[in-house]
Amino acid sequence: MKKILIVEDMTLLKDALTNVINGQDDMRVIGVTSNADNALELCRKTAPDLALIDVVTENKANGIAAAAEIRSELPDIKIVIMTALPEITFIDAARKAGAHSFIYKNSDSRHLLSVIRGTLNGNGTYPGPGDEVITRASFSDTEIAIIRLVCQGKNRNEVAKSLFLTESNVKALVTGILNKTGFDNIRKFSVYAVTHGFIVADQSDN
Repeated sequence: MKKILIVEDMTLLKDALTNVINGQDDMRVIGVTSNADNALELCRKTAPDLALIDVVTENKANGIAAAAEIRSELPDIKIVIMTALPEITFIDAARKAGAHSFIYKNSDSRHLLSVIRGTLNGNGTYPGPGDEVITRASFSDTEIAIIRLVCQGKNRNEVAKSLFLTESNVKALVTGILNKTGFDNIRKFSVYAVTHGFIVADQSDN
C-alpha cells in the first residue's frame, strides 16, 4: 500500500483527491495540509511514498519551493506538482526543484492516478508541447466570486455576507451558473471548475 501526502488548500479539491486516492486498492492518503510551508515537516512525520503538491497554497506558500526542500532532505519521496494555472514557467521551476512529475488540474481522475502510479514506479510525467489548461468559462465577476467562495467551503449565508448580497440574490446567481453549465449542484460544479482550471479559488487569481 503506497502512502500519499496531499498539499492543497481548496477544501473541495482536497476532499475530492482524498476520495479518489482512498478509493484505490494500492494507495491511501496518510496526510493532508493546506500550506506548503508545512509539507516538509509532515513528510518527516508520515514518511509518504509520494507527495502531491499544489503550486500555490494557503498564505501564498510556494509548493515548488516545498518540493525542493523535500527532495533535498528526503530524496526517496516522489513528488508530483499540480496546478490550475496556465503559467509555463512553473514547469521549468518544478523540474529544477527536482519534482518527478507535473500535472494540470484539468486532468481527469484516471489520468491523475496514472501519473501517480507511474511516478511511484519511477516514470516521470511532464506536459508535452500543446498541452494546455482549459480556459475559464464565461462568468461575470460576481459569479466567479461566488464559485471561489463555494470552493472555500462557504455556505449561501456566508457567501451573501462576503459579497454584500442577499441570500435570494445569491440563490438567483447560483441558478444562473447552473443553467449555464448544466450542473444540478453548485458544489459539484465548483469542484469541476477548480479541477479543470476555470476558477482559481484564491481571490488574486495568482
